[in-house]
Amino acid sequence: MKRPILVTIILLFMLAAHSQILKPVTWSYAAKRTSKTEATVFIKAAIENGWHLYSQNIKEGGPVKTTFTFPEAKDYTLDGKTIEPKAIHRFEDTFNMDVSFFESSVVFQQKVKLKGAKAVVKGRVEFMTCNDKQCLPPEQVEFSIPVK
Repeated sequence: MKRPILVTIILLFMLAAHSQILKPVTWSYAAKRTSKTEATVFIKAAIENGWHLYSQNIKEGGPVKTTFTFPEAKDYTLDGKTIEPKAIHRFEDTFNMDVSFFESSVVFQQKVKLKGAKAVVKGRVEFMTCNDKQCLPPEQVEFSIPVK
């Protein structure tokens, strides 16, 4: 009686050890003061080989576009929209439409107007990643970037 239970437990542990959690995008952050009252926040996505991250500029009906959300703050105000470099444009059969995306890495930039000597820019990025075999569910990552 103990043997079948033990074998089942061992098989479950082996299965759990063999499966992996896919995290093809790693985020990093930095800020650079450009004047006494202004700064630029840099939000970098490092993307694993074979995967891509979608642009902020995707039409409805396709993949989830990358979206940055910044709550109101007393230390700073946003100066314009979050900008991105030129994306790769390609037709994707999965979505039956042209899409814009990034491979390898991408740096998004957000300018802010500072109201004091220091600030912490907080926000959230929602994004979706795909490769040529699968798409992962949209994910949200919160960030906090000090501006000194």
